[in-house]
Amino acid sequence: MPDGYELTDEHLSFREVIREISRDKIAPRAAEIDATGEFPWDVARTLAENGLLGLHISEEHGGSGADTLTFCIMVEEIARVCASSSVIPLVQKLGSMPLLVAGSQEQKARWLPAIASGDDLVSYCISEPDAGSDAAAMRTTAVRDGDQWVLNGTKAWISMASASSAFSVLAKTDPDAGAKGVSAFYVRRDDPGFSVGRAESKLGIRGSPTCQAYFADCRIPADRLLGDRNRGFTYAMQAFDHTRLVVGAQAVGIAQGAIDAASTYVAERRQFGKPVGAFQGVQFMLADMMTETSAARQLVYVAAAKADRGDDDLTLYSSMAKLKAGDVAMRVAVDAVQLHGGYGYTTDYPVERYLRDAKITQIYEGTQEIQRLVIARQLLGRLS
Repeated sequence: MPDGYELTDEHLSFREVIREISRDKIAPRAAEIDATGEFPWDVARTLAENGLLGLHISEEHGGSGADTLTFCIMVEEIARVCASSSVIPLVQKLGSMPLLVAGSQEQKARWLPAIASGDDLVSYCISEPDAGSDAAAMRTTAVRDGDQWVLNGTKAWISMASASSAFSVLAKTDPDAGAKGVSAFYVRRDDPGFSVGRAESKLGIRGSPTCQAYFADCRIPADRLLGDRNRGFTYAMQAFDHTRLVVGAQAVGIAQGAIDAASTYVAERRQFGKPVGAFQGVQFMLADMMTETSAARQLVYVAAAKADRGDDDLTLYSSMAKLKAGDVAMRVAVDAVQLHGGYGYTTDYPVERYLRDAKITQIYEGTQEIQRLVIARQLLGRLS
């Protein structure tokens, strides 16, 4: 399969547009969003008004029908100024993936237009207090009762839960069948028996509310089942193939933002009679930061192109993109703090926020350890 990608004039023009929106509308709010830990409804509205929350949805269903590379460019540029804000489109895509992958035409026509317009924010519910990396060990159940499904259980670490009005939920319909007994459902916030807990107090992406979701005899219509019964885990893994690489784009954006801040600082800060950036040791650090970030970006873009082509090695490349970009974001952010010296340890400069935000890219949508397992199994499976 081809391993390349092509940035067209459309991609480049879109990058300039989203960069301008990010600079003018989002960047001035970034520090406040982080400090208050409040969901940035104004940013969500800006993204919606510019058609960015439905970028990944077909024109038939009210979206833009943009390719994955365009979506990655968007997330990267937003994360470059505010990682919390970049979670909004990222989760909008993740939450809608089960519907896109498994939904019927009638279901898509009914629910996707509101997601595309931003009228509905949609979260993704798979993790549980005792089922994180081992998602197949989930305990949330869904039992058929006449023309309804009844859900019971607790989901944990649900991004944007308190802001969302719709939820893609994975639950056991055959509790004894492990991963082969999981089904996917579409739940609304106002469904009886559904509730959202308090937001966690987090290290980073503080403006993106992460909560538990509770199902207490939560009743939903029978037609909220997405796809085939007991096929939900397959749909979930397919969704991750398309969104793990977007976390990679988020990580690249965080790394680039840290480089931007560090480069500006060392060009202005003077020690021993000259700019700190004039010292070779500092220049070598910046060179390594930029080279690693550029390498991660290339891998993310290649994975995005594979997603659009439907290449059979997408799982491998999506995991590699997230692994590489997440690790690079952390290293680059640490070095950006170091280049600021003591100032980098204070909230007066943005690099400490980039450092805190970078860490999540090594954890959610599959930890780095899980990515390494996926990569190794994909490699060994291709050799057998």
